Amino acid sequence: MTETHLSKQLMGYGLTTANIIYRLPDHPAILQNYIWQEYDLHPHFPELKKFLDFWSAKLEGAIHSVLVAHQGLIKPAELRLVGHELQLH
Repeated sequence: MTETHLSKQLMGYGLTTANIIYRLPDHPAILQNYIWQEYDLHPHFPELKKFLDFWSAKLEGAIHSVLVAHQGLIKPAELRLVGHELQLH
């Protein structure tokens, strides 16, 4: 069963963006970048590690560097129960 983005956020996942800079296989002196974005857990980033392992095993472009940005979209302080309900006619 796949999890929705909201359920992942409630479990602590946040939006993670990685700028992967890699060398072109035919021209190693030229660098190219690839933007990867997914919900992932800070600070260990298991989804990003899984993707980078796949990249290293299956793709030819050698990774030069990875710049990671992470933002938790839902923070615990933002979730609270509503104590009152008002109805208007």
